[in-house]
Order: sequence, then C-alpha cells, then structure tokens
Amino acid sequence: MVEKLEEPKKVFVKTYGCQMNVYDSNRMEDALEQDGYERTANMEEADLVLLNTCHIREKAAEKVYSEVGRIRKLKERRADTNRPMTIGITGCVAQAEGAEIMKRAKAVDLVAGPQTYHRIADIVNRAEQGEKPVETEFEIEEKFAKLPVATHKQVQARGVASFLTVQEGCDKFCTFCVVPYTRGAEVSRSVNQIIDEARGMVDAGVREVTLLGQNVNAWHGVGEDGREWGLGELLHGLASMEGLERLRYTTSHPVDMDESLINAHRELDCLMPYLHLPIQAGSDKILKAMNRHHTVSDYMHIIERMREARPDMAISGDFIVGFPGETDEDFEETLKVVRAVKYASAFSFKYSTRPGTPGADMENQVPEEVKSERLRQLQDLLNEQQVEFNRTCIGRKMDILLEKKGRREGQLIGRSPWLQSVIVDDMLGKPGDIIHVEITDAAPNSLNAVAAQKET
Repeated sequence: MVEKLEEPKKVFVKTYGCQMNVYDSNRMEDALEQDGYERTANMEEADLVLLNTCHIREKAAEKVYSEVGRIRKLKERRADTNRPMTIGITGCVAQAEGAEIMKRAKAVDLVAGPQTYHRIADIVNRAEQGEKPVETEFEIEEKFAKLPVATHKQVQARGVASFLTVQEGCDKFCTFCVVPYTRGAEVSRSVNQIIDEARGMVDAGVREVTLLGQNVNAWHGVGEDGREWGLGELLHGLASMEGLERLRYTTSHPVDMDESLINAHRELDCLMPYLHLPIQAGSDKILKAMNRHHTVSDYMHIIERMREARPDMAISGDFIVGFPGETDEDFEETLKVVRAVKYASAFSFKYSTRPGTPGADMENQVPEEVKSERLRQLQDLLNEQQVEFNRTCIGRKMDILLEKKGRREGQLIGRSPWLQSVIVDDMLGKPGDIIHVEITDAAPNSLNAVAAQKET
C-alpha cells in the first residue's frame, strides 16, 4: 500500500530568457502556492518541475528537449515512490511547439503557453490525473484579470526591486522575431490592475518597480482622470505612490517614444536615467528589411531628445548582426551608430533564423563565419564603451538601492540609477535602504563604493 503523502508538494521553476519570463514564473509560483505547493530551489526534491522557456535565442527548442532528457532520469527514479514527478513546459517554446513537445518528449506531462497561467493550478491538476493537457490559446486580458493576487509574503520573498508586467504581445512583426506568434497581439493591462499590483508591492516593502512589456511604451489605457493615458502618464500616476522610490521600464520600441514619455524623464526624479532602446542595425536598408518602421535618423533624434530632457541619461540597446543582405558597408553603419551613441550597456547577437518568420525565407543569408567576425568586432566596441561608462563613475556621488547580500562575507549589492551593480560594506545598511555613496573603483560589470555625505 502506498503511504499517504502528508507534507506539501513542492514546485521548482527554471526560468529562461527575458524579465517578463521572470515575472511570469513568479506569478505561476504564486498561483501554485495558493493551491498548496511550496517553492523549492532544489529540482531533485520537486514534485512539479516547470521549464518556463524562451524562444528568442537560437536552438531554443532543442535546449528544452535536452533539459527534459536530464530531468527524465529524476522522474524515472521517482516513478514507483509516493512522490512521482510531474514535468511541464511553459513559456514561448510551449506556445510555438505545442503538442509537438509531447510527441518528442514523452516525459513531459503538460504544455502551457504564456496566456494560460491564470489556470496553471488546474492544468497541473489535470496532468497529475494523467490527462497530458496542451494549453496554448491566447487570452491575455483574461490572464491578468484572473491571476491570483500575490500575498504580502510572496512579494516580500522576491526582494526590494520587482518586475510588473503592464503590456504584453507585439503588433510590430519584425521579420526576425517570433514574439507576435508566441505572445500574441499587443494588449495593455488596465490602470486599476497596475496601480493595485504596484501598491501591493510597495506595501510589502518593494522600493523599485520595473514596468515590463514586449513593447512597454505601446501601453495605453484610460487613466484615473478619465483621459487616455500613455506610458508617460502612467509613470506620473505611479510616481505619486508613497513608498515607491524608483521606477524603470523595458523594453521600448523607437516608434512608440512619444513626447509625454520623454517629458516624464524630465519631470520625475524617481524615474531612473536609463533607457533600453533597441535599434537592431545601423543601416536603413537593413532596418527596412527587418520591418522596424524607423530609420537611423529617427533613432538618433530620440536619443538626442532624451539626453536633452535628462543629460545624465544612459542608453542601452540590442543589436543583430548578419541579417540577410547585410553587407560590410551596412555593418560599418552599425558600428558608426554605436560610436555616436556611446552605449552604457548592450545586448548583441548573430542573426539566426526562426521558422515561420519572414527572415527565414529571405535570400542573401550571411555566411556563419562572417556573422561571427562581425559580432566579435561589435562586442569588442560595446564592451569598451561599457568599461568606459563605468570608469566615468569613479569619484561620482550617487544614491543606490541596497538589494541583497554580495558573494563575499561582509558585502551588500546595491543598484545605481544607471542599473549598475554597486558593491558596498554591509555595515552601511540593509536591503531596502537607499544610501548615498561615492564610487571608488569600476570593473567591467560592477562598481565599488563607500559611504558619502550628501551635499546640502
């Protein structure tokens, strides 16, 4: 006779990819916790393992299948015990592959796309009964309306800086991107939903909120004053919330950078001087082939206006090298943009085809060795700029938000207004404190600081 299981079931979620997946993983854990699961950081003791996947990078699906192969061995060892293991695939690979996952990976018990997380507890229950559910329908508005509200304890467990999804999906249809097919059309959450969730975060001790969206600056909604709001107005609405000390947002699209958003950077001290604004390529010819709907001139004009509104603005970006048809001259135009903007940080990748996207069928595919060499050149330049930006901070005084313990004894990690990690002595405060420091040293990926007196 199988012994009755008395202790709560445990869930382990492995998150791939973007900040929105981090937010989604948290919300799935919230929902499952309210259904009786406990979170665990140890996959081996989990009764439920969810892989929350990303489809942006090359061979994303193959990496998932490889991971399932490793987890399958754990599942097999548990098959005849009173703690069998359930394996689920969620996220954008789940949406893109659907039932094919079940065919290729027999160990998988459930597949759930990004718009079904408000029903994750029910989907898991059905899988535990042997049903093998595949849920990949689009119902974004339903998801946000029906996801359970995170408890005070759940929010606290995530720290003093949190993500908050305000917009999901994409209508831009860049020819290299799968997001419109895996996340659906652009949908904006209501102002009331956003304000309520942010207030719950702040009440639980969150000091910094980052608003998320595939095209976050495409967000729009009816504001508390009855008028139509864009992201700029939403930021103003959130900025008045007592206890919310810092605001950020990501990821923006150049075509949706309107005047109200630029003015928000001029007018709101709590809106951090950091903008992640992908251009992807520095050639108008390639931008047109990518269906980006903006030119290099458009992009540079936005950067100029942003720095005029906020002179200490740091710029981050995304780049794809080797898009079909990209010549040496086109690539040099990208390097030219990088030299002009002077990025504080950036992400850069070789173009890789995504089945079902227009780019996959384009002629003039760039040879792999050419893409690799261009990526090396670009990353060398971007890394040089990041190091230089960090070095310009030496001797500078700034407020940082203390977030967590450092890797070494006696350290705390804070976050600068420009999103850099700042290492300080743990005698200076505790997570959640905002302290004034002077930067003493700069490494490629972090800063060191000591306490400083604020000038009066």
